[in-house]
Amino acid sequence: MPRQAMPREDKQTDSLRNAGNVSRRGFMAGAGAAAVSLSVIKPELAFSYAANEKVSIGVMGCGGRGTWIAELFQQHGGYEIAAAADYFQDRVDNLGNKLNVKPERRYTGLSGYRRMLEGKLDAVMVESPPYFHPEQAAAGVEAGCHVYLAKPIAVDVPGCKTIEASGKAATAKKLCFLVDFQTRADEFYIEALKRTHEGALGKLAFGEATYHAGIPWGGQIQYMEKDPDNPENRLRAWGLDRVLSGDIITEQNIHTLDVANWIMNGPPVCAYGTGGRKVREFGDCWDTFSVVFQYPDDVGITFSSRQFNGHGTQPEGIRNRMFGADGVLETSYGGEVMIRGKNFYRGGSSPAIYRQGAVNNIATFHASIQSGDHANATVPESVRSNLLTILGRTAAYGHRVVTWEEVLRSDEKLDAGLKGLKD
Repeated sequence: MPRQAMPREDKQTDSLRNAGNVSRRGFMAGAGAAAVSLSVIKPELAFSYAANEKVSIGVMGCGGRGTWIAELFQQHGGYEIAAAADYFQDRVDNLGNKLNVKPERRYTGLSGYRRMLEGKLDAVMVESPPYFHPEQAAAGVEAGCHVYLAKPIAVDVPGCKTIEASGKAATAKKLCFLVDFQTRADEFYIEALKRTHEGALGKLAFGEATYHAGIPWGGQIQYMEKDPDNPENRLRAWGLDRVLSGDIITEQNIHTLDVANWIMNGPPVCAYGTGGRKVREFGDCWDTFSVVFQYPDDVGITFSSRQFNGHGTQPEGIRNRMFGADGVLETSYGGEVMIRGKNFYRGGSSPAIYRQGAVNNIATFHASIQSGDHANATVPESVRSNLLTILGRTAAYGHRVVTWEEVLRSDEKLDAGLKGLKD
């Protein structure tokens, strides 16, 4: 995610950080416990486990973000980075050399993660392109591993259902399964959303959700220009590939749509949308979406996104507003979170939310493993947020009204057509 030869995920990391800097997710009762747990865990419980209690973890996906987050796992002190898998040898070696993964425990090819799971591991982190998340997370649970999963969790409805089933299977097997949304682990978001659910805004009227930023995949463009039909180039440029990424509404915009889902605490009735490729001349993802989500009681949330130059317009970034009879909730990823009106909440800002949210979730994951907390409350909400992006995408692609029930019935499984890649 270029600076010079920056991996694509590093550029994505910068995009999220910058989105917070220029403008810039606890659930009700039980669901909130998982996301907020770091806020209430004693520091010694979260960070001071003895060396012989370290969780042995394997990495699935060794690109820029995979390497970055694996470093955060190592810095926590409660994990041992024991194995790594990625399709590309250069990526798995880069991570392995940085984090001292033995050469014999570095795996490549499409099935490298399966060979990795044949070795002894307590847990896995899934940081591969979203297209592979359902299959890899399910394999982790089947192998008896705790799973730490990046968002988005899937690119299609069957994939979302697979993640839902894997979360339930993990609970049944007394395994932890955590989905990494940074805002869901931020103290100001948690408190503001708690107050919103308790009625601080009064009767809800309408809302807004925006994700306006530049393209986070600059380093990938070279592979699209070189040979866009080559499957290895597509894999290196997955952020520009509609099937591998789920398009920008799923891959990136899920950050703001997850907050909308969190605010509403339930699914919409339907959606209508539009969008397209207005600026891009590479890949096959859209660069803008505009969608209206209709919720019960005629509450509408308008959503818009862009991934191209905004020419200095403000505000940018990942932002949500919800208007009610008694107040307005305002959230900005990396910026201010507050409630205005009758039940004023000053909140605050978390400029380091991109890193700190991951750090919080990594600590929560470790504490859950050590304490035997297998409720896995992040899974259902993450599934619903992911389905929300697919609802919006389906409506926009078809330029028509699509109902929530229609999306839930969908059995369309996206096929990346990656024939020719090594196993």
